[in-house]
Amino acid sequence: MDAVNTNDETLIAECLDGRAEAFGQLVVRHQDRLYHSLVRMLGCPDDARDVAQDAFVLAFQKLSTFRGQSRFYSWLFRIAMNVAISERRRPRHRVRSLDAIHEQAGVQPTDSHPSSAPSHSVELAEQQELVQKALARLSDEFRTVLVLKEMEDLKYEEIAEIMECPVGTVRSRIHRARQELREILAAEMSKNP
Repeated sequence: MDAVNTNDETLIAECLDGRAEAFGQLVVRHQDRLYHSLVRMLGCPDDARDVAQDAFVLAFQKLSTFRGQSRFYSWLFRIAMNVAISERRRPRHRVRSLDAIHEQAGVQPTDSHPSSAPSHSVELAEQQELVQKALARLSDEFRTVLVLKEMEDLKYEEIAEIMECPVGTVRSRIHRARQELREILAAEMSKNP
């Protein structure tokens, strides 16, 4: 397993030595990746933003517990995953803004290429929404491993570390998650030919 990235290691050491702005550099380095992973996992940009922010606050508070035996991002993602699980347990109404829906669908087309036609954007948005809904129907453990493997392109060992389970379990969950996702998508697509 790869140890912590040397650049991250330096920033962590500086932060622990009292230079808090070094943590700001860690945030800048990892915030986009964490946010996009959380959007895929949670299905809501607003929730992903909240969870990412809470995860960075907790990571800052617990930085002294980071041992450097794994990559900083893996450790950070594990914190974010725990925050997301805690958030899901809280009952609340989810309201999606028009901006969030527009953000998920993509930008307005600006050229004449067929893929930029409004109908293509609508079709793409519908496909993305279908996949997002199918992902949401997976259990947390299946959705998380699938996002980490397929969208984050992490190695099985890194996923095992984040999920705190054996590599064999990760492989099994990914296989079962893919199978379930295919079944859900096939059923949905057969409803809307």
